[in-house]
Parts: sequence; structure tokens; C-alpha cells
Amino acid sequence: MSLLPTGFTTLTKREIQRFLRRPKNTFAPPLITNILYFSVFGVILGQRINEIQGIPYILFILPGLVVLGAISNAFENASFSIFHGRWNDYIHEPLTSPLSYTEMVSSYTIAGASRGLIVGVLISIVGAVFTPVGITRPLYLVAFALVITLLFSSIGIIGGLWADDWDDLTMMNQFILRPLVFFGGVFYSIEELPPLLETLSLLNPMVYMVNGIRYGFLGASEVDPNLSLAVLTALTAAVALVNVALFKRGYGLTE
Repeated sequence: MSLLPTGFTTLTKREIQRFLRRPKNTFAPPLITNILYFSVFGVILGQRINEIQGIPYILFILPGLVVLGAISNAFENASFSIFHGRWNDYIHEPLTSPLSYTEMVSSYTIAGASRGLIVGVLISIVGAVFTPVGITRPLYLVAFALVITLLFSSIGIIGGLWADDWDDLTMMNQFILRPLVFFGGVFYSIEELPPLLETLSLLNPMVYMVNGIRYGFLGASEVDPNLSLAVLTALTAAVALVNVALFKRGYGLTE
């Protein structure tokens, strides 16, 4: 007998099964993209750069690519689910059910985070084909992976409520999330930047996410992993509370 409410379990399963049924659309694109990333940046460029902070370049970029794939897919899943439900008028089914607003938000958030975690694992496996991959701090790796996917799944819900059309969702993912990741120390060490740019980089939350995952894999980080984890956890909780408040208000859900 399940200890979780039936409605919550049903909605969560529906949202997870939705992306599991279409693996060629869900998992194939990030796999192909990251094979190209590892081939071009890791193998070809890595022969020239060799090492960063004593770490082989192809291994140095792996955590950042994992972050990019995980948060992009977590965001995309949650935002698509909410917006598609609004677009096709079936978002009202969970809204008129006995589910609480917290349960609804939790279901969409967990489903998005699940997709992000699966993609992150798949990218790690792709990376292991190109270079030996170890896990130095497994507890930190799991903690950061959970927090960042839950965070961007929660942000995806806001995106799905805010968007007026599909182009808005594409814009948020392609022109906001991805640039922040690329300028978050994925392909370079922020310590190699001029002092002003290094300071500005510390304002980018992606720096803390990339370094957190890097700490889990390699045991190396340019920022305090404990502080990063605490701040990201607090931010995730805050965004989740905002989502519950938006659902209660009916923001984007009712005309």
C-alpha cells in the first residue's frame, strides 16, 4: 500500500511516463549533442589545452556538460508540461481534482527533475566512453544533482505559466539558460580570468552549480561547495514556494 496520496502519485507517474514514452525525442538529442561536445571540445581542443588545474581538459569539462544537459531538460520538461496543458486545456484536470496546490507543483517538479537526472546520467556515460570517469564525492554529487534539477524544474514551471507561445519557452532555454551555463566555467577556469571578470562570474549562479558537480566528480572546486549547496537549496525552496503561490492565484492557469 502506497504511503503517498493516490492523486499525487498518479499525476507524477503520468508526467514521467510522458517523456519516457518518447525516448528518441527526449534522450537522443542530448546524447548526440554531447557526443559532438566531447569529440570537438574534449578530444580535439583537449589535445591543445591538455590540462586545467592539473585535470585533463576532457575530464574538466564533463561536469559542466552534465549540468547543461540536466538543467536544460529539467526546465524543458516542466515548462512544456505546464504550457502544453494550458495550450490544450487539460491543465484544468489536475486543477479540479482533490490535489492540493503543493501536490500539483511537487508532481510537475519531480517529473522534470527526473528527466534532468536521467539525462545527466546518460551524459556521464557518454563522457566515460571518451575518458575514465570517477566519483570522488558521491554524496555531494547526488546532493547537487538533486538540487539543481529540482531548481530548474521549478523555474520551468514559472516559464510554463508565463509563456504566451512556444517561442517564449525556446527563448528562455536557448538565450538565457544555455549562455549562463557556458559563461559559468564549463570550458575554462574562472581563476584564469582577469580579476574584474572573475568577480562578475561569481554573480552567475551557474558557476556554483558547475563547480558543485565538478566537486562531486573530481573533488575540485573553485568555490566553497558547502556554501554553494546551502544557497542553491534555499533558492530551490524559495522558487517552489513561489510556484505554489502562483498556482493558488491561478496565474497563467485561468483566463
